[in-house]
Amino acid sequence: TVDESELLTVPDGWKEPAFTREDNPRGLLEESSFATLFPKYREAYLKECWPLVQKALSEHFVNATLDLIEGSMTVTTTKKTFDPYAIIRARDLIKLLARSVPFEQAVRILQDDVACDIIKIGSLVRKRESFIKRRGRLLGPKGSTLKALELLTNCYIMVQGNTVSALGPFSGLKEVRKVVLDTMKNIHPIYNIKTLMIKRELAKDPELRSQNWERFLPKFKRKNLKKRKEPKKKNIKKEYTPFPPPQPESQIDKELASGEYFLKESQRKRKRLEEIKAKQADAIKRRQEERNKAFIPPKEKPIVKTKKASTEKKIDIEAIKEKVKNAKKKKLGALPVEEVKLKIAADEKKKKKK
Repeated sequence: TVDESELLTVPDGWKEPAFTREDNPRGLLEESSFATLFPKYREAYLKECWPLVQKALSEHFVNATLDLIEGSMTVTTTKKTFDPYAIIRARDLIKLLARSVPFEQAVRILQDDVACDIIKIGSLVRKRESFIKRRGRLLGPKGSTLKALELLTNCYIMVQGNTVSALGPFSGLKEVRKVVLDTMKNIHPIYNIKTLMIKRELAKDPELRSQNWERFLPKFKRKNLKKRKEPKKKNIKKEYTPFPPPQPESQIDKELASGEYFLKESQRKRKRLEEIKAKQADAIKRRQEERNKAFIPPKEKPIVKTKKASTEKKIDIEAIKEKVKNAKKKKLGALPVEEVKLKIAADEKKKKKK
């Protein structure tokens, strides 16, 4: 008896045996070829690295030609080619090179355990501004979001123009496609990165490997914080009435009601002129009022009266009067009266002694 959970899991470190000439000794019956165009800005790089591309493909007995006039790359099988899937890998290689993936990364597609996925994102968003913003969100500040995604999925990701090129294992490519499409649907990649981090930790536990992880994964609810824009003109529904609206008055009816209909042409003209003159006079008056507004002085702030000093302490008025009298008698810089008297007496004594 074998446990079913063991049958579903693949042993760690197991690899599928490589496809050799012994598996297909007679080779291929028909010649297959694939061609792809490349943009003008890739011409210089492809011209430089093309000998390396030919060398890498020659190991799998696949020919590669670069047409700079037409701007295309072509790969074809030869009589020596034994691996039927080699041409598909060669086709993916030239596709990745055309999508700005460097040769060092693109050549990994020739390995058995590496696959690629080119996700077209150009037609997923209507507005060009929104598309650029969401594509930038996928990259993150200084490419940090893309780097985190590469580490979690073990894939190389290249965002270029209207496509995202991914290169790595099949399980990683599946996650990359989900994250890219969700980002274009206005779901921030950080939510998917959080989920991937939790999944990676759960995969390390051998007990949880065969269980359902739904209870561990976070569930993010979408919030629409933006309120719906209200229209400038609101159509208010009127109450339903079975009776039709009254017939609007014609110009003749209005003239009949005002008595203008019975006036002569000269009188009508005079009336119209008077109305025009009255309107002009009103307009001049309004304009003059607006001009005069500039000459109206602004309102002054009311003066705040200071509170009188509290008269709790009684002031001796008589003492102050006495001080003022004494100050008047004194000359500026003169000695006091008593000192002057003493000085005179001392001078008289000196004279007597002599």
